[in-house]
Order: sequence, then structure tokens, then C-alpha cells
Amino acid sequence: MKLNHGLHLAYTTNIHRGETWMETFNSLQKYTLAVREKVCPHEPFAIGLRLSEHAAVELSDRAELLRFQRWLGANTCYVFTINGFPYGRFHGARVKEQVYRPDWTSPERVAYTNLLFELLAQLVPAGIEGSVSTLPGSFKSFHLSPESLKAIRQNLWRTVEHVAHVCQQTGRMMHLGLEPEPLCQLESSAETIHLFEHLRAEHPHDPRLDTHLGVNYDTCHFAVEFEEPHNALPCLVNNGIKISKIHLSSALKVLPTPDACEALGKITDDGYLHQVCARDAAGNRSIYRDLPEALIANQQSVTHNPQWEEWRIHFHIPFHAPPAPPCENTNDHLLGVLDLLQTTPEICSHLEMETYTWEVLPPELKTQSVVDQLAQEYTWMLAELAKRGLASR
Repeated sequence: MKLNHGLHLAYTTNIHRGETWMETFNSLQKYTLAVREKVCPHEPFAIGLRLSEHAAVELSDRAELLRFQRWLGANTCYVFTINGFPYGRFHGARVKEQVYRPDWTSPERVAYTNLLFELLAQLVPAGIEGSVSTLPGSFKSFHLSPESLKAIRQNLWRTVEHVAHVCQQTGRMMHLGLEPEPLCQLESSAETIHLFEHLRAEHPHDPRLDTHLGVNYDTCHFAVEFEEPHNALPCLVNNGIKISKIHLSSALKVLPTPDACEALGKITDDGYLHQVCARDAAGNRSIYRDLPEALIANQQSVTHNPQWEEWRIHFHIPFHAPPAPPCENTNDHLLGVLDLLQTTPEICSHLEMETYTWEVLPPELKTQSVVDQLAQEYTWMLAELAKRGLASR
């Protein structure tokens, strides 16, 4: 939906199952329109669209795309952003590290992302920028060689060139947002800045780079890394990096006591990767690839390892409903980002709520339908935005 200062707010439809275009479209009709009716029945409603590679190819059929365009108009909806991170199946199967494949070393990732921009150029309304979010290069456990890192930069540049060409052809303004995430090639603001410095050195004085490539700032991911918003976000901006989109999301945090570890053990799942960043009182950190590995390591080393002061877990949880003790959320990071937007709303105009883990949420956070949960997330978020003059309600 349209907010103050030219901001746009949506929820990402990757919360719903759907790998084919028909499955995706059915979810839009069943769930998204129901959310719209509860949240924004009389004003244009923004959709944060998630398209798998399969769905994107099907939607690129001219007749299918025209039908979708007409559906958007008939239902007073619009698309301003696409989630292009998960390439293939995302729900109901073991995803784990496969969500990072194909990565940016692969021509398949380039072709998929370029297609998303071609579709978005036909969907985003005139006068509104369009964004696509994507994985931050690759996953560190894939053991990237110097040649692989070079291929990633080359492929990102190919997409930058393609986006610039599509923008010139269509008159739209669009950009790609790399989404830093724990244990990925880019997981911190420092690593992100280093990549952009490298790209600028390879493509000096080419304005297309900073115009069409930026960062999708996920408040869950940066909180898990123990980065503070008043440091990380201005640091990126001051280094000339576009904030393409902001994912509004919250992570789990705990003091890893036996009770907390018992509670965490009940929410482990075989679907998604839940990286854990642990920090002690001196600020030393250690990152575990997945929650079960952190729990096992904690059990085996309580007698000789430093006592961790806090764990932060990459598990997107609803920000409107705090988890039951001993667990907490990282809403302080999320609200810190909103505080920065209050003073400088021009930092980023694309806001997208992302609690995609609906199917694996613990029972106490899943007491209502997905439509009611999304409606309550909107209510909470709009209230916080209104406190800061970023929304009118």
C-alpha cells in the first residue's frame, strides 16, 4: 500500500505455497485478496510477489501476463517488488542450503533474475520504482574459489547491464537488491561494502552499477549478526550503496539456558536453515550452520566453553506477537530501522514484511489463520509507522 513520503508496504507472498504460476495465482486469489479486504479494502493494495523460476517462465506467456495485469487492475492491486531469492521449491520439502542454489556463479541464476525484471517492468505502475531481491552471491560452505568469486561479480554485472537495458526500453526505474544473510558470501555490512568496492574498481565511473544494484536490508538477518541498525544502515548508505528494499522481520534471541535450549529443540525443523550466532560477554562470536548443530555443541561443551551471553537464531517470527519466555525477538533492531526512516525516509521506499516460516512456527505463535496473522502484522506495522509519521494510520 502507498504510505507517506512515497513509501510502499507489502507482505511477501513467499509465505504461501506455490511453485507453478497457477499455484501462485491461486494463493493470491485465496489469501492475498482476503488480507487486502481486512487491511486495505478501499485503497490500492501492494503485492510483494514471489515467483519461482517455473512460475516466472509460465507467467512470461503473453496471454497469461495480460490476464494477470487485468486481474491486478480489477482488484485494485499493484506489484512493486519481487522476491527472487528462492529459485525452486520453497515450502513442504527439505530446503536448507539448497535455497542458495543455483547461486550467482550459475548462468541459470542470471537468466531467472533477468526474466523477473522483464516481468516486473510490465507489472510495476508508472512512476513507481521496481525491485527484485536475491541471494547474496552464494553460501560460504560451497567453498568458493577465486574463480567462482570472479564469476559471481561477472554475472551480477551482466544482470546490471540487462536491468539498465530493460529500464531504458520501458521507461521504468528498477534495481536488484542483494540480501546479506548469515554464513553467506555477504553476511555483514563490511563484506557487502567490500564487494561493491570490488565491482566499482572493475567498472569505474559506470553509473549503472550504483543505480541498478543495491542491498535488500533484512532486519532479521542483520540482527542475527549482532549489527546495530544505527551503524549498519548508515554505513551502507554513506558508502554509496542503494538500499533497494527493506525486509521487515524479526529473529529469535535467547540466553541459552537448559530451559531455553529445550524450547528451541521443539522448533527445529528439516525444512529451513536456521543459522545461530552466539556471543559471549566480551563480544566474541561464533556462528553455527543450523540450530540442531548449535544445540548439540552447547550440550557437549558446557563445562569448558565460555558461557554464551546470547544466541540469535535465523528464524523469521511474527513481530506483532512476542514468543513465550525464555525466547525473545529482535524487534529492537526492526524498530531502530523505522526510527532511521523517520528522520531520512528517502533511504528506501520499498518495505516488505517477511514472515515466511508460517508452516513451521511453534504452536503458540500459530493460533490463527495465515490471513488473520498477516492482517495483525499489518495492524502492528502500520501503527509503528504512523508513530513516526511514515503512515497515516
